[in-house]
Amino acid sequence: MGTVVNAPLSRLSETNINPLTGLATDYLNHFSEAIMLLEMMLEMPECREDFLAWQPLSYSQHFAASNFKDRDMAIAAYEAADPAIRDRLDTLADAMNGILVATHEVMQLSLSTPAASNIADLAVQRLKPLVARAGAVINGTEVGNAANREADGTQAAVDALMAC
Repeated sequence: MGTVVNAPLSRLSETNINPLTGLATDYLNHFSEAIMLLEMMLEMPECREDFLAWQPLSYSQHFAASNFKDRDMAIAAYEAADPAIRDRLDTLADAMNGILVATHEVMQLSLSTPAASNIADLAVQRLKPLVARAGAVINGTEVGNAANREADGTQAAVDALMAC
């Protein structure tokens, strides 16, 4: 398949950018941070404020704001990536952002600690498989169209969060 950008294959490998997909797993740290805050909220309700400070970011926004050494290359590789692969990642990121934004909106309400914990736990249960699927897309190990099928169920997850 070859590389997705004009940088030598070894250079992409040194940057943690997958040379086959042109994508970097570092983007998933953005979602993992939100998941960690939600998990911490289960034991420490005061973490709600930290979670409320989290904001959704696109792939390019994440790298532009990061300290990732090769952030410009990560953005360029993303832009040069196969559009179908990039679209699958973006669909999954949109799904994760949708869940997190809905959770954010619910957490701004005056919820009891048990209710907030239940919402946080539900969001984490929905997010972890999506992060794993996004990792498979980034690493080029995704099987079939599973990402799109899984992301299609996101509206139901968002609706469930908003119904709490």
